[in-house]
Amino acid sequence: MKNPLVAGIDSSTQSVKVVVRDSQTGELVREAKAPHPDGTEIDPEIWWQALSSIAPDVLDGVSAISIAAQQHGMVALDSNAQVVRPALLWNDTRSSRSASDLVSDFGGANAWAQAVGSVPLAAFTVSKLRWMAEHEPDNAARTETVVLPHDYLTWLLAGKQGEFTSDRGDASGTGYWSPGSGSYRQDLITLALGHELNVPRIAAPAEVVGYSNVFTSTPIAIAPGTGDNMGAALALGVQPGDVVVSLGTSGTAYAGSRQATADPTGLVAGFADATGNFLPLVCTLNAARILSATAQILRVDFDEFARLALAATPGSGGLTFLPYLDGERTPNLPDARGSLHGMTRENMTAENIARSAIEGMFGGLSDAVAALTDVGVAVNRVIVIGGAAANPAVLDVAATMFDAPVEVPPAGEYVADGAARQAAWALSGLESPPVWDSLNPGITHRVDPVAVPEIRERYQQVRAQIHSV
Repeated sequence: MKNPLVAGIDSSTQSVKVVVRDSQTGELVREAKAPHPDGTEIDPEIWWQALSSIAPDVLDGVSAISIAAQQHGMVALDSNAQVVRPALLWNDTRSSRSASDLVSDFGGANAWAQAVGSVPLAAFTVSKLRWMAEHEPDNAARTETVVLPHDYLTWLLAGKQGEFTSDRGDASGTGYWSPGSGSYRQDLITLALGHELNVPRIAAPAEVVGYSNVFTSTPIAIAPGTGDNMGAALALGVQPGDVVVSLGTSGTAYAGSRQATADPTGLVAGFADATGNFLPLVCTLNAARILSATAQILRVDFDEFARLALAATPGSGGLTFLPYLDGERTPNLPDARGSLHGMTRENMTAENIARSAIEGMFGGLSDAVAALTDVGVAVNRVIVIGGAAANPAVLDVAATMFDAPVEVPPAGEYVADGAARQAAWALSGLESPPVWDSLNPGITHRVDPVAVPEIRERYQQVRAQIHSV
């Protein structure tokens, strides 16, 4: 008799991906993908349409399913659970002023860190609530429930039956749920929106929250789901001492921890994970797209881009790239723009420009890892994931930017795989997630640190000179 199958869904900014795996071994059975339109706000129905375009072909025979999705997105619903306005996504920075006002209104950054483990930035849901209250008061008044993208899709998957549910990991990114106390802060919701909200119930990590027969004739058990970073951490089996640097549309550095964190500087978000532990995280708005933009300027493909960067020496001949192409979240510079510094006739070569783009990307992320250590996180190794991690120049530069060994696992759909592992956990009834040898990513590349401190020092000096942070 065959083992039951489980499915994991990754609903990201750019696309939706579904993987189906054997619940006992983790072996990949099939997968599918559909695009999402680019942007910083979106009608949530588009997420559902994209999922519906591929789900019927891949979910046949699946016994359990889970959704991991982009964090922070504000899905505002009225008294009939109808969408009030397009969902504001994590990368929408219009609420930066609202975030600053909220910090002041509640007594400062330290008060926020103690209350919910994080200090609001434009990305956080609570900041988007304040923006809506200020700029769309009619929509704010109509809003009775706010859910996150994975919460909303989970509810649709259940056929719009039952209550809205969420999980610790994704809820910890709202700015009004406390990982330390495990509870919502309606006072912070009221501070932002002007009135209390109906909020999703926080499910246990391996709870079955409902059943779905939307795409299949046989009901599928639904696991709680989680945020995208928490899903990837679950797939990678992140433990204390592991720091993951993810190179996606945004860049993130997060670490396994058994203790909740509270960083009054606002650099480290004190998130929970999907297992009952914690996942302190630092996020940058700019990551892999820095490389694609630079390759486009140089009019080269990624293979040639890597060759150019590898041909340059560490430090890029003195060039320093501040890669704030879409503004920045860490440091909190939503209105900043990218800039290239230290240019001379001698160093303005394609090779140096290519390498400076990678060094600029890791400049922000090496600061992110340093911020994690400042709140007590151990860094025994740095695991680099994401599409850009496959670029050989990326690993070469990473070795010069971190003080711990850098490892790159095989490319994979780690967010969707983490969701699938959670689905198998819910199906099994075990106390801990199943161990999947076939999902154990192993390591394809590993380099010991050959840190070049002057690269980071120059990055920090230029950042302070230009942006005073």
